[in-house]
Amino acid sequence: MNREVLDDWCERGILGLVLLILAFGPLAAGGVHVPTFLTLQFLTVGVAVLWGLRLWICPSPKWLWPPVLWVVIAFSIYAVARYFTADIEFVARNELLRVLVYAVLFLAIVNNLHRQEYVQIISFTLVFLALAISIYAIYQFITGSDWVWHMQKYYAKRASGTFFSPNNLAGFLEMVAPLGLAYAIVGRARHVTRILLGYASIVILVGIGVSVSRGSWIATAIALIFFFTLLLTQARFRLPALVILGLLIIGGAILFPKSDFVRFRVQRIIASENRDDSARLSLWRPAIQVWQEEIWLGAGPGHFNDRFRQYRPEIIQAQPDRAHNDYLNTLADWGIVGLTLVGAALVLVAFSVVKTWGFVRRSDNELGPRRGSNKLAFVMGASSSLLAIALHSIVDFNMHVPANAVLAITLMALLNAHVRFATEGFWSSAKWPSRLAVTAVLTILVGYLVQQGVRASTEYRFQSRARQAPESSEPRIEALKAAFLVEPQNAATAADIGEAYRSLSQLGGSDHKEMAAQGADWFRKATVLNPYDPRGFLGLGWCLDWLGKFDESDPCFSKAADLDPNNYYVMLKVGLHYQEMRNFAASRPWLERSMRLEWHDNPVARVHLDLANARLLEAATNQLLVIPTPK
Repeated sequence: MNREVLDDWCERGILGLVLLILAFGPLAAGGVHVPTFLTLQFLTVGVAVLWGLRLWICPSPKWLWPPVLWVVIAFSIYAVARYFTADIEFVARNELLRVLVYAVLFLAIVNNLHRQEYVQIISFTLVFLALAISIYAIYQFITGSDWVWHMQKYYAKRASGTFFSPNNLAGFLEMVAPLGLAYAIVGRARHVTRILLGYASIVILVGIGVSVSRGSWIATAIALIFFFTLLLTQARFRLPALVILGLLIIGGAILFPKSDFVRFRVQRIIASENRDDSARLSLWRPAIQVWQEEIWLGAGPGHFNDRFRQYRPEIIQAQPDRAHNDYLNTLADWGIVGLTLVGAALVLVAFSVVKTWGFVRRSDNELGPRRGSNKLAFVMGASSSLLAIALHSIVDFNMHVPANAVLAITLMALLNAHVRFATEGFWSSAKWPSRLAVTAVLTILVGYLVQQGVRASTEYRFQSRARQAPESSEPRIEALKAAFLVEPQNAATAADIGEAYRSLSQLGGSDHKEMAAQGADWFRKATVLNPYDPRGFLGLGWCLDWLGKFDESDPCFSKAADLDPNNYYVMLKVGLHYQEMRNFAASRPWLERSMRLEWHDNPVARVHLDLANARLLEAATNQLLVIPTPK
């Protein structure tokens, strides 16, 4: 087999792996869970290996190096440097792994999948994948299904397709709908194919509708206005653009008012979702406060969720995970430096679109029958898609969902690859020194991603075994210890072990003090690994209470209250600590505050507040009885 054939197989292998990544992520609930992201990580390793082989198999390798690649490399280097200075190593490492996966995919797609046939294959795959997911979403909406495959989804009554969140479904679909419309109107394909693409695009738009994601509705509407504005500037496509635009407007105006079922469901959902808007907006101020602690470098990769607790508003009692604004989240985690690099990448993508536009659009005065242009279709569709997700990211965190992030960087990479039609200046020969340097970097990245992937999968296997074991049992503790041995930087595992020992000690027995002491040791480890999580301090304080060391436990509960001053659960635990000390007067204000923060779902605080009031009343009554009667 000669080198050209081998090189061709490697190139096709990269295409196949990228298609698998693009399809697997959305179908696997967005790739947010550990096993699904690990799958994406190992597939990316395959892409990197095949790219490295191509560098030495291809008879005359070349680099396609548009300016945005320098920004991608700069952000990757910054991410590595910021990881080494982060406060919570485990959290920062997981975020770094995502950055490295995305960077490898971006660089590999630009340099390996820039052929027009590959761009069309990727685009068509995305459109028909989104069609299938949209049909599933429409089924969920009509039947009221609360299930995603075999798992119950987070949002009732709203369609989420194969994602857990309807907003993430909408984020995925809004990046595909303009692409399908572009190929249906502008692309060069058979009539049957164009009809299928048009039909798929309409169903995808319906899928966005049944997600009831208002942020996506607005973002998609603006992106479509942008898309049809571009079309109307092209005389050859003006008529089909007007026809399809008219059909979309008329169809929506006629069908929505006449569909009582859909209208009722949407109005009902929007009415209930209005209560969530204040909660979403309440996350933005804490994000700014977290950023202000370290303006230039940010709190650390992925640190927003942990640093949020100190600035938690009373209206938010759950952990938010992200700030529901990708730009503020980037600012909080990565600081001005990180946000500037991300902004530079977006500007350079826009620059590449502007630079490419004049070379891919067909001239209005060109003679001959109208013929489609796949180059123009992709540039118009992908730029409109990225505009939609950029707008939607103002009110959601789609870029922190791996499936959507991978789709966005794929579109960005392919758009930047189209700049080669405007100039040959970004092509350069891949001479052996540069190939050697890139091969060395790819080797290091592959080794690191594989090592971390094996480590994470082994830890996950032991954690799964622990979840299947009975709570407060030795098998659970042994499985958790095995997981911690594999990943000794995970504070959550240390806290889980401490909680298991604490629960065992609470059952009594001759060794209950030994169990409490061991639990205290594991909770201490958790506080060191993640000093911003009150769980470790609460568990440590409880174990010390159980051992009768109230002087040592009191600072632990005070520290937990300082770390999360507006958390009803922390307030509850502090109140229980004072009850354990039989200080009911001190426990009452903490329990009252816990009740104010969470009135409905807080039965333990209600019971113990009643107990505190009863004990205080009893003490006051007894005191009155012993007061001597004046003579």
